[in-house]
Amino acid sequence: MRILVDYRPALRERTGVGEYLHELARAYAAAFPGEITLFTSSWKDRPAPGLAADLRVQVIDRRVPVTVLNRLWHRAGWPPVEMLAGAFDIVHAAHPLLIPARRAAQVVTIHDLFFLSEPDRMRAEIRRDYPALAGVHARRADAVVTSTEYGRRIIGERLGVAAERIFVCPPAAPVWQTLGRGPGATPGGCVLFIGTLERRKNLGALLDAYERLRSRLPTAPPLVLAGRATADATGWLRRIEQPPLAGHVRYRGYVPAAEREDLYAAARVLVLPSLEEGFGLPALEAMSAGVPVVASNRGSLPEVLGGAGTLVEPDDIEGLADALERVISDDAAAASMSSAGLDRARAFRWDASAAALRGAYLAALSRRTA
Repeated sequence: MRILVDYRPALRERTGVGEYLHELARAYAAAFPGEITLFTSSWKDRPAPGLAADLRVQVIDRRVPVTVLNRLWHRAGWPPVEMLAGAFDIVHAAHPLLIPARRAAQVVTIHDLFFLSEPDRMRAEIRRDYPALAGVHARRADAVVTSTEYGRRIIGERLGVAAERIFVCPPAAPVWQTLGRGPGATPGGCVLFIGTLERRKNLGALLDAYERLRSRLPTAPPLVLAGRATADATGWLRRIEQPPLAGHVRYRGYVPAAEREDLYAAARVLVLPSLEEGFGLPALEAMSAGVPVVASNRGSLPEVLGGAGTLVEPDDIEGLADALERVISDDAAAASMSSAGLDRARAFRWDASAAALRGAYLAALSRRTA
């Protein structure tokens, strides 16, 4: 098979979606050599010079602005990808909307449907196109890839896609240099948040909970926020510079995957109070590093944690503060969560995900040629 994979979400700072795409492409290329070609297109962002050699794939790079190409593809269904990249058997979009193709089987990726539940919280392009088009495109796709059983269920229920056309390909944990050999939960370590600073990450509730935690536990460790700031983050970043949070909350900005081990090594607990997560990759990273996880009882997070972390409702400020205080103050509880997380993380393997993706591609090709 000749497979063209849209690599654009991984071109810049790789958030969860970009990291997932990068590592899944690596795993697939290792299991099925010579099949994958990565497609990139941007006016100013170029793929890393060693990308093709690192992943052992071919790379096709075009200088068409992302916003221009997306508007043409999403709204006009043109140009067919063959005009930009040549002939392929399968073209795989890294997002919910189809990449136009003359003959290639079409696969889309859908991690969550937050753009349907909270469209006003999304950036302009997603708000413009995804709610109106995602259902139609998903039903037209020859296969849909998602990262959790939760995603598989809601795609079927809300978009009307037949279950046999939805394939679950979860990410796997990174291989750490020193972490993951045993429980982590560094004594005196920070409360760590990793993720894009956007509204669905629920940072306001986290700051409220952390402020409450410090009011009753003045020795609480610092809160570290690591992730790219969006326009949504302006108020949060201003807030952490003022009392009572000033000096106790640190904003690190985006931290590349290669530098994340130091973050987890210095963490007592990872906290993810998100309103919705398609997967929640930092939760898996933390568990694999032996760091306890406190997360919201929403989206895919209960499935990913599998009982190995503490779940709270995202609007339960008191409950979130309580959960953080327990992990910080109770060494036995922290060690128990750490061990459970390590066991849970071992269930996620890239070779299994590559095999599932192979099944999606074969099914898409069979559907297109039937």
